[in-house]
Amino acid sequence: KTGQKASLPVFDRVSEDILVNELKKANLSVSGKTKLVDGRTGESFKEDTVVGVGYIMKLTHMVEDKTHARSTGPYSLVTQQPLGGKAQMGGQRLGEMEVWALEAHRATYTLQEMLTIKSDDIVGRARAFEAIVKGDPIPEANVPESFKVLVRELNSLGMALETIGAVIADEAQKEENEAVQSKEVVEKKL
Repeated sequence: KTGQKASLPVFDRVSEDILVNELKKANLSVSGKTKLVDGRTGESFKEDTVVGVGYIMKLTHMVEDKTHARSTGPYSLVTQQPLGGKAQMGGQRLGEMEVWALEAHRATYTLQEMLTIKSDDIVGRARAFEAIVKGDPIPEANVPESFKVLVRELNSLGMALETIGAVIADEAQKEENEAVQSKEVVEKKL
C-alpha cells in the first residue's frame, strides 16, 4: 500500500518489530493476514489469510538429464556384465528388489533374459543376436559368466565345484563350432 520496495537476502532475518511497524504504516493487520473474499459467492472466508508473493525453492534435477539408455556398450572384463553408470555408457542394474518384483509378477521369461542374455551370458548373447537376425527361435541360455567367476574363485580356495547335468558354455560353444565346421565341409563337397 505504501509503494515502498524492500529487498532481503534469502537467509537473513528481519526483526518482528520492524515488520509490525511496516504493517501498521500500511494500515494492515499486525498478524499479516487479511479477509479474503470468495469470487464465486462474494462472501468472505471464515479465517483470515496471508496474502502476498510466495517464493518456493525447487531442486533442479531434470528428468532429461537423468534419462539414460543403451543398446550395446562396454562390459566388465571380469564378470562380462554391463558397466554401471551413465558416464561409462553402462547398463541399468537389475538388483535384488527388482528381481523380487519380477518374481512376484511371475515374469520368468523376462527375468531369464535379463539375468543371462542381457547380462553376462556371452555365448547366449551372440546366439540370441544371430537367431534374431536369421529369424530363428532364441536358444536356451547358457551358464552365466558370473557363475564361472564364482567357480574360479572357489577353485582358487581349493574347492572343486562341478556342475552335474548342465552343459558348460565353453563345451556348448565347442560343440556348436564342430557342427558348423562339419556342415561347411558337407557344403563344400556338394
